[in-house]
Amino acid sequence: MLLLAGCKGMATKDERAARRQVNEVAANFRPSGQKPALPALTADSGISNFLAFAMLNQPRVESAYYDWLASVERITEARSLPDPQFTFQMDIQNVITSVMPGLMAAIPWPEKLRTGAHAASAESESKYFVFQSAVYSSAYEVKSAFYRLHFLEEKIRVDGETLELLGNLQLAARAQNETGKGTLQDILRAQIEEDSLKNEIANLKDSRSELMARFKAALGLQATDPEPPLPRFESTTLDLTADQVLEAAVAHNAQLKGMAADVRAAEALVRMAQKGRLPDFSLGLMADAQMSPPLYRPLGTVTLPIWRDKIAAQIGEAQANKHSAEARLTDAQIGLAADVAARSYVYREASRNLTLLNEQLLPKARQSLEVARAGYLSGTIDFFNLIDAERTLLGFEVDRVEAAAQRELVLAEISLIAQGMSPSGGTMESTARTMTPKPSGIAGKPGGGM
Repeated sequence: MLLLAGCKGMATKDERAARRQVNEVAANFRPSGQKPALPALTADSGISNFLAFAMLNQPRVESAYYDWLASVERITEARSLPDPQFTFQMDIQNVITSVMPGLMAAIPWPEKLRTGAHAASAESESKYFVFQSAVYSSAYEVKSAFYRLHFLEEKIRVDGETLELLGNLQLAARAQNETGKGTLQDILRAQIEEDSLKNEIANLKDSRSELMARFKAALGLQATDPEPPLPRFESTTLDLTADQVLEAAVAHNAQLKGMAADVRAAEALVRMAQKGRLPDFSLGLMADAQMSPPLYRPLGTVTLPIWRDKIAAQIGEAQANKHSAEARLTDAQIGLAADVAARSYVYREASRNLTLLNEQLLPKARQSLEVARAGYLSGTIDFFNLIDAERTLLGFEVDRVEAAAQRELVLAEISLIAQGMSPSGGTMESTARTMTPKPSGIAGKPGGGM
């Protein structure tokens, strides 16, 4: 009856918690084991729709999800007793004198299975944080590719406006040349500037295909899939200091939590190795079906852990692995602080540059160009100074686009570092939380600065 019906072991507390978590995540990420309907992507969609699409569709996230599910199943394997063995023995002389079927079961030393289950639970927790990290990494890849595409189009727009301005300057140069106030050299200079800018626009447009391929890959789309639209662009800010960012990162960073789980798993494996000094048992019972009344033969074995050098080596290996895991965690914490400091500086620098360009340099450069144009038409300024004023304005316009791009990209990087703190109004956090039920951070706030 036992062989036909099967048996179930007693689930540990950690195992039950892990399975509840799997059910919570699966309800949103893979309900009934199937990919859910993906959000519609339109030009009017916000970035949150694209982030949710990527999280549900990105193969790397799906791979990390199933790795986590497999690790949860290993908890059951670790805490389960070995399969019992059916034994059969016959005594034969001229005829069969005895037929002795029986059962034999291996019984590890108490606490060995529980310690193994603790190690498997910690490893499963580490895999969960790898999955959570993959979710946030996919969000970062989407935002990074989108920002690069958006600012590429902004740069093309700026160059297009400058090209139109150069056309007007060339007309002015021709008019001046016809009245004898200008030279052919002025027209040629305007044409050189115009040709150079046309070539730059062509190069920028050509680079769009590479950025679009990255955007599609971030969304988990195949190369043969149609080109997706781009979401609405929404500028973001982060009203947190560098210390607050670091505090949030230390508290919520999935990679750090995964490394901490690796340390706990290594500690459980040390305890497991230490229990290698203790014996395991096997118990069994056989019955002679030929005899009446039946003859019963109880059996028992005990392992003898006599190879002390092997046991010491196993303990030493487990302790070395634990120290290695602790060192990796410490190194990651140190590196995290350095990354936050570096990116906080880049954010502040980009914000200052953007403010300077928008409020000071660009207005003055536009005014300078108008003065130079009027001076050229009146004959008080040569065409070289006019072109120089135009180049200065174009340089500041390009600097503005690059500073804005740098600022958005570094905010996305800070979001990835903190993994749970989203600078985009909480869109990445709220979407990821539906996949990962544990709290995952602090939402970004509009306004302010770091």
